[in-house]
Amino acid sequence: MTSSTIITNNSHARIVEFVSTLFAQHLAYTGMASRVEILNEGGFRSDGRRQFELRSINIDLSQQGHADGSASISHGLTHVLVSVFGPREAKNRSQTIHDRANLNVELSIAAFSTGDRRKRSRGDKRVMEVAGAIKSTFEPVIQTSLYPRSQIDIFVQVIQQDGGVLQACINATTLALISAGIPMVDFVCAISGGVHSTNPFLDLTLIEESDVPNLTIAVMPKTQKVSLVTMETRLHVDRYEEIFRLAIDAGLIIHEEMKAAVLARSKTLMTCIDLGTHGGEEME
Repeated sequence: MTSSTIITNNSHARIVEFVSTLFAQHLAYTGMASRVEILNEGGFRSDGRRQFELRSINIDLSQQGHADGSASISHGLTHVLVSVFGPREAKNRSQTIHDRANLNVELSIAAFSTGDRRKRSRGDKRVMEVAGAIKSTFEPVIQTSLYPRSQIDIFVQVIQQDGGVLQACINATTLALISAGIPMVDFVCAISGGVHSTNPFLDLTLIEESDVPNLTIAVMPKTQKVSLVTMETRLHVDRYEEIFRLAIDAGLIIHEEMKAAVLARSKTLMTCIDLGTHGGEEME
């Protein structure tokens, strides 16, 4: 399976995606997910996508408040915002590491992000699992040795959930770290995958996650090394290799979207700098 097999659905009408996903969310939260056909005879999923078709991706690298770097990303209706502060002096000296920077990850999930309106605290098991996965993903990727005895704070906010929360958190964190100018060995691009019967899927929605065995894979596109693999449910070993290969290909596609957003943001900033420089020269 090549990368060309995997496509995004940015050309689809957003209103169709919005309505179909809201319907899927309603079914998932009311216990009716099993009544929805995950893949119909025509090869379409419940939200109208093909098996290997990714949801639309929207990226915003605008500066948020006083953060050193920030980014928001939407995979379909899953929306995540990440703010990065640092490297800076650690507030708690006991967390200081003499030869590298300490990475601190805090995750918050908005109560309105899901249909059940459940408020999750920082001590919630699910919150701690996702925060831990983000930290373990980026610790070997960030060049922390350049900033000894300092701390890098990553604050992740889940605004809306419709499946693929971990992948969105990882992708947004990558972009926020780049925005903050923190050196990394490579991008980290994540995608979720699953299997229904014998049919593999990519970029799962909430209703698909609740109905099929699934995993999330984070890959570094330059070397195609995998920095994270998490499985929420059991996946048959015979299907694992295929999903793994598809997820790596999908990660390369997501990398292109992320790289394009970073380049566009860089060009905008350079234009602003040039205008400011020339404007100052004219005033003189």
